[in-house]
Amino acid sequence: MEKELLFKYNIPGPRYTSYPTVPYWQKTPPTEQKWEELVRDAFTVSNHREGISLYVHLPFCESLCTYCGCNTRITVNHAVETKYIDSVLKEWEMYLSVFGDTKPVIRELHLGGGTPTFFSPLNLKKLVNGLLNNAEVHPKAQFGFEAHPGNTTDEHLKALYETGFRRISIGVQDFNPVVLAAINRYQTYEQVRQLTNKAREIGYTSVNYDIIYGLPQQKACYMMQTMLQVIRLKPDRIAFYSYAHVPWVKPGQRNFTELDLPDADKKMAIYETGRNALELAGYKDIGMDHFALPGDSLYTAHAEQRLHRNFMGYTDTPTQLLIGLGASSISDTWNGYVQNEKKVEDYYLRIAKGQFPISRGHELSREDLVLRRHILHMMTRFETSWRNDNEICDHIYKAIESLSEMEFDELVEIEPYQLRVTEKGKAFVRNVCMAFDARLWAELPQTTLFSQTI
Repeated sequence: MEKELLFKYNIPGPRYTSYPTVPYWQKTPPTEQKWEELVRDAFTVSNHREGISLYVHLPFCESLCTYCGCNTRITVNHAVETKYIDSVLKEWEMYLSVFGDTKPVIRELHLGGGTPTFFSPLNLKKLVNGLLNNAEVHPKAQFGFEAHPGNTTDEHLKALYETGFRRISIGVQDFNPVVLAAINRYQTYEQVRQLTNKAREIGYTSVNYDIIYGLPQQKACYMMQTMLQVIRLKPDRIAFYSYAHVPWVKPGQRNFTELDLPDADKKMAIYETGRNALELAGYKDIGMDHFALPGDSLYTAHAEQRLHRNFMGYTDTPTQLLIGLGASSISDTWNGYVQNEKKVEDYYLRIAKGQFPISRGHELSREDLVLRRHILHMMTRFETSWRNDNEICDHIYKAIESLSEMEFDELVEIEPYQLRVTEKGKAFVRNVCMAFDARLWAELPQTTLFSQTI
């Protein structure tokens, strides 16, 4: 890949797990009554057609990984597990009331964090069984969880397998001890190998690794060593994404400075090293920052243009309704979003009062819905088209005009009513999506909101 293009288009930009992106949501969230209406309407469509998705945020960690941008609570007090699980199940009961007499059909369930395996195997079973007691499980349901190789035990794997989990996502980040020390994360290749092998032995059918480039003290040679070890273990899919340095949001990242991070030139070398290693090993680029082996369900969904992206990342099981439970979780009805209270104490207080713990949200306008469709298609298909009134709004033409330079650089191909990202342009899909982001261009940020696109 031409290095000058990587430098040219490496600008701050959203990751587009939603459109509009969270900083551009309306200032006042939907009322509780309006949110219930949006949920009920989406449930009526989604539950009958493909089921619904559930995401549960489990924020607790025993120590802080200083690279992390997630919403976490650091504690070694495991007594917090019971109250948190009870609160999540109470929140779920509130949604069950909105659904009425119809049982939800669970198509997708994901446990994220934080560190889900901070919770004991017994408590995780209590949580999952509590969610499924008044629900039906779709015959093609996919359950997955995020695992820290340093504390995920055989008992965790067995307990979650018994409740229907078949997918595991392991936070590797890097194998180099210098890098791991810089980000306060302690794990070994042997731990990851044993966890991967045990999961497969028990019956897990999909293993994902998260790998991050641009971490403090990281070098291209370190990334090559890490990728050689990753490829040896052959995970089914890999999320290979840029470290998001946002110390104004996550103070833990101030444990190191910008001087500890690889400069732009070195970061590009790290990225190219990792990407080239994956491609040579047979992994295919199926979406922004994501690679999968042919035969993996994400690869198949991408090839069949069924791939979907939401707040949980890429999925091959699109549903119209995603319910997020727990502190900071985000729910999506397609026509609206809400995010729960981020602070655990505030979340508890709202749940105790019998209120949906909404801290912010957004109801999508017609233009939002049109642009969301195109951005989603770019992220999942590397192409989009606009041939009827439901696919057109005024901003489409501005977006196409603004992509003329990317067309000249052979990163996109523009035809009447159609746009395609070239093979060369796949690394720049976030930049392409930014062209369609009407809210971003209407109000360009005056301060740094987003991480670099590459």
